[in-house]
Amino acid sequence: MDQKTYQKFAKAHAPRSPLLRDCFHAFWIGGSICLLGQILQNVYRNFCGLGKEDAGLLTSVTLILLSVILTALGVFDRIAKVAGAGTLVPITGFANAVVSPAIDSHAEGLVLGVGAKIFTVAGPVLLYATLAGTVWGVLYWIVTLL
Repeated sequence: MDQKTYQKFAKAHAPRSPLLRDCFHAFWIGGSICLLGQILQNVYRNFCGLGKEDAGLLTSVTLILLSVILTALGVFDRIAKVAGAGTLVPITGFANAVVSPAIDSHAEGLVLGVGAKIFTVAGPVLLYATLAGTVWGVLYWIVTLL
């Protein structure tokens, strides 16, 4: 069987994704995560008396902590199966991407397991984000010199 015939066969027999339902779940779960973040920030500002920057920092830390706990308990993955990209609200998705490999490789030890594999998913993101930031920073600097 050649490649084109196989692709037609695979496409004909692959289950269809319920696109509207998936988008709906991603929207309401991702929106709920954002709503939780806004509620936390309002609580930290209005009831704890923190300034805008401190409340924002504490909100981020709280969302990361909740993501780590839910990942460790296996709940985050179940939510992600339903929400898909809705759980990729940057800080929660990134926390999950760092913690998941650490949990999976824990049995291999702290150095060769967790230490070596903790950034297998998030590492490329950090690398290319840093690289892109550097390139754009240099380009901005050159443009401002002109």
